[in-house]
Amino acid sequence: MEVGAAVSSSSTSRVLTNHHLFSLSSNKTPLKTNLFASKGFSFASLQSSLPVRKPFSCSAAISTSNATISTPKVKGSNEGDCSVFELSSLTALSPLDGRYWNKVKELAPFMSEYGLIRYRVLVEIKWLLMLSQIPEVPEVPSFSDETQQYMQGLIDDFGMADALEVKNIEKVTNHDVKAIEYFLKQKCQSHPEISKVLEFFHFSCTSEDINNLAHGLMLKEALNKVLFPVMDEVIGAMCNMAKEYAHIPMLSRTHGQPASPTTLGKEMAIFAVRLSRERQRLSQIELLGKFGGAVGNYNAHVVAYPEINWPTIAEEFVQSLGLTFNPYVTQIEPHDYMASLFHAIIQFNNILTDFDRDVWGYISLGYFKQLTKAGEIGSSTMPHKVNPIDFENSEGNLGKANSGLSFLSMKLPISRWQRDLTDSTVLRTMGEGLGHSLLAYRSTLQGIGKLQVNQTRLDEDLNHSWEVLAEPIQTVMRRYGVPEPYEKLKEFTRGKAVTQESMQEFVQGLELPQEAKAILLKLTPHTYIGAATELAKTVDAAVNMVNGFRDS
Repeated sequence: MEVGAAVSSSSTSRVLTNHHLFSLSSNKTPLKTNLFASKGFSFASLQSSLPVRKPFSCSAAISTSNATISTPKVKGSNEGDCSVFELSSLTALSPLDGRYWNKVKELAPFMSEYGLIRYRVLVEIKWLLMLSQIPEVPEVPSFSDETQQYMQGLIDDFGMADALEVKNIEKVTNHDVKAIEYFLKQKCQSHPEISKVLEFFHFSCTSEDINNLAHGLMLKEALNKVLFPVMDEVIGAMCNMAKEYAHIPMLSRTHGQPASPTTLGKEMAIFAVRLSRERQRLSQIELLGKFGGAVGNYNAHVVAYPEINWPTIAEEFVQSLGLTFNPYVTQIEPHDYMASLFHAIIQFNNILTDFDRDVWGYISLGYFKQLTKAGEIGSSTMPHKVNPIDFENSEGNLGKANSGLSFLSMKLPISRWQRDLTDSTVLRTMGEGLGHSLLAYRSTLQGIGKLQVNQTRLDEDLNHSWEVLAEPIQTVMRRYGVPEPYEKLKEFTRGKAVTQESMQEFVQGLELPQEAKAILLKLTPHTYIGAATELAKTVDAAVNMVNGFRDS
């Protein structure tokens, strides 16, 4: 229900504003004529008979027949006053900036508004330095070493006070990139060299020349310095589990039913290798940048300095920042690389979701115990509970991350004609997808650190699943020409309780060579694990192969 409409369940009265009466109509004829008038009602008399209600505010109440639920007042504030809610960990709308801040704050220098401003400053300064190195632009002579150090210092020493100064300028300009230009002019207006070339800040640039490079650098630094190391930590933890549990047999389950045994370590190795492939794919995605002016044609550049090869200059500049140059653009870099990047993160997250759910299931089966911590509570009403909350937290955040990253992947490559502004507001949310991903990775790592193998439960399930040996027995029967081996084992095992004694009795009755029969008689659910142990033990080599390295 919209603000301005109230419903009381204790009476038949309904409060409707003129807006509601008109918006409920199925055509452009006002509702008062096509509904009330046809029924013989007067709209004016109806409206005058309805009770007058104040519009909802921050202290809005929901009225029921016997109770009123209202927003609690904050001490020292007036009713309806929201000004007391200054931004803090308690008032942040996103839990990333509140409850989970300490787990994701490493992303803040790169993916925040501060990070965006800082990288814009970097790009603007680097472009002025680039212009000073072009002989065909004599108006910007080469800067002295001292001046170059001063300009580099503006980048290296850029701090929160500087970012706030930019924001104050933006309050006047109402343009975030222009505020950067004015900020730099103020910083350099008294410098003996730079003050002479102030108007070459932002020379021939459109805002998106600055923004797209800043966004590329934000992503590059956030991935290399924060996200990739934690991804690698997750993969490393799974490799360690694979090797530690390489020899521990476990009953497999396909379709939720008992299947050929594996080892716990081999199942962990699968996830390590899967995640490694996506991690490698992520590292190979090129982060692109453009610097072609208002519509990507260097229009203003060519008019000002027609003798300069501006596409070559732009390519050199973009590459000097550590990004890959994209020469075919409109006003914006088309963001296709971002879509590829976010899709790759989504797939990494999908695989980790699969891991979280599998481990959750193993905990439910009792295959893993969870180490407890003094003082922690699992359930508010059931004292015995030790819940797999870390894996659940991870799964939830992976889903939240993927929903945002999926939207970015689908929306960003689409822009009307040479540019619309829909990407601008959307790009500001990139940190959300990365933040929830980071939070999930750390939750998974925390959960892994609490796991303890419960050998008793693993053995118990294997000891009660002798029917899984039907597969190797019928396979050996095929080798030695025993007729209808599959059918014989199906009749013997399907839907029936199979024990060690009954299975061995069945094998004794087979017409097989004694050597083959002896092998089958020694076989148990614990030993029927194929090459699982070796696959788990060699997981490091498998991961290295994915990453392009070979063990010596």
